[in-house]
Parts: sequence; structure tokens; C-alpha cells
Amino acid sequence: MSLEEYKGVYVFAQQIDNHITEITYELMGKAIELAKDLDTEVVAVLCGSDIKNKVFHLKEHGADKVILIDDPELKEYRTEPYAHALSEVINKFKPDVFLIGATAIGRDLAPRVCARVHTGLTADCTSLEIGDFPLNPIPGKEDQQKHNQLLMTRPAFGGNTIATIACPDFRPQMATVRPGVMKRSPKEVGRECDVVEFNPGFTPDNKYVDILDIIKSVQSSVDIQKAKILVAGGRGVGSAENFKILQDLADALGGEIACSRAVVDNGWLSKDHQVGQTGKTVRPLVYFAIGISGAIQHTAGMEESEIIIAINKDESAPIFDVADYGIVGDLNKIVPLLTEGIKARKEENAEED
Repeated sequence: MSLEEYKGVYVFAQQIDNHITEITYELMGKAIELAKDLDTEVVAVLCGSDIKNKVFHLKEHGADKVILIDDPELKEYRTEPYAHALSEVINKFKPDVFLIGATAIGRDLAPRVCARVHTGLTADCTSLEIGDFPLNPIPGKEDQQKHNQLLMTRPAFGGNTIATIACPDFRPQMATVRPGVMKRSPKEVGRECDVVEFNPGFTPDNKYVDILDIIKSVQSSVDIQKAKILVAGGRGVGSAENFKILQDLADALGGEIACSRAVVDNGWLSKDHQVGQTGKTVRPLVYFAIGISGAIQHTAGMEESEIIIAINKDESAPIFDVADYGIVGDLNKIVPLLTEGIKARKEENAEED
């Protein structure tokens, strides 16, 4: 394998029902940064059926080139045709870096693609950057240190340590990234880029799944990743009933309820509300961490919040290390007082208006 042949930072532009998903724009934001460090281009790979009218979204969000694979076989996501399409893109265009979202689709697709093209994959990354590998030169082997490598960082051993991984000898360097971790790429209306229509050739076989029917259920659950204000509770809240006082605070602020894994494990709230390594990654404007100790598994999912306010009776709780503001005391007394104060201020502002 000649590594010099591999150029460009590629992004799998995931779409569902011909709507490009949010994780695509988050990956585009990171791809732009990586491409600048590597002095190369950003390429989006868009797969689907009758999907040409969505190319302009990728243009406006930073793509220098869009590889379009438009075929009826790609109408709904199925493992075999999608894995074949991306594998052929890699074999044909030889990307240096390939990023895929760690969604249900991405987690199924990425390992199958990397196995076909004989490269490595780092899953659920929380940080990506370009640098030297090994990070510290080995004495006497300084000349063996490789430059301009993709350094992929992810939690390991249950979140108790952070591992930085590289793939120095094979290409492309592939990573999946959890939704909500990277910042969305800015939109530039009217931006132009090259569009390459590519046909990898599909030959359906016994590995192709036939979709007989698609049943879509409507759920009333809220997406905490879009909330500007989150009021999150942990084991310290004490019970499902006690979450009522957190809900009152969230309602007063116009925010949403979230929680730690312990709360979900106890059955107090559903998995949709969970923040952390095994939950969702969020970055709201304000994050209340109430009765949450601050284990790394939780803070990994919320430490990028603009303002973090911690309330805990244990003054040595690790959550105070990442909090911008901290209150030591009984949440059962403090939270209702906060709620009353916020409601009173809102009433005062309404009277002034």
C-alpha cells in the first residue's frame, strides 16, 4: 500500500428519508479543521435514491467535492449495498481519512467497510486531531515517528481512561464519532463545489435484505441534544417522585429534563434522557447537574456545555471540578428556592412590559 496515494478527508453524509441528518454537519465541521491541517480537500459521500437535490446542503456546509451515488438500491439503508458503495468509493478515490457518524446506521456500516478495504477503525471517538505518532518519540527511533497522522481519542476501559489511537500503516484512517461531540459546520449560502456522480455497480445476491414493510412509530420523547437548557438529575435525587422538583425548575426555565445512567438503571427516567458515555452527548447553553457525583462516564457527555451549574451535598464531588458554578447543600431545599426565584423574576419582567 502506497500511503502517498491517499488524499482528502471524506465524510459519509448520512441521510434518512432523503433528509441529511445532523451528525453529517457535525462531521463536516471537524473535517474542515482536519483538511486545513493536512492541506487537502473535504469530500462528502452522499448515498441514496433520488437524492441529487440534497447536494447543495453539503456544498453550503463546507464540501469541496461531493461524490454522489444515486441508485434505487440505496433508497432505504441496507447493510450490503451501502457497504459495497462505500468500499468502492475508497478503492476508487483513495481517501486519507474517512469519518462516519456513530449512529445505528454508522455502527453497522463502518466496521464492515473497514474490513473490506483492510484498514483499522476507531469507534465512538470524542476527539480527532492531526499530529505525530507515537505521541512521544521512542529513544533511538526518533526517525520512525510518523507525521500528519489522524489521532483518534476515545474513552476506554469503561471510561476510566482515555486512549489515543492511530492507524499509521494503513489507509484510510477511519473513525466513527458520536453525535453531539463535534461542532456543526457553518453555513455559507451560494458556495460551490465539484460534484462527481459515481456508480459502483450493484449486483444483488443472497446477502441483500429484502425490506417488506417499514412501520414508523410516532414518539413524544424530547431530543435533549437540541435543548438550550438542561436540568439533569442523578442518583442523589433519591427517587422518581423527587424528579418533580427538577421538572418544575426545567419548566420555569423553558428547559428539558436529563439524567445520569444511575437514574435510568433505577427506572426513574427513560434512556432518551440519559447523558454520558453510554447515553447522549449534549452541549446546551446551561446544564444543571443536580445530585450527580460527576463520574467521567457522565462528564464525557456534558463537559462542553457553555455553563455548568452543580448542586450537590458532597463538597468533594468530582462534578465541582467541571462546574462553572457550584452550590453545596440539600437539593430538596435549594432547587425549589431557585424555581420560586425564577418564577418571581419572570412575573416582575412581565409586569414591567
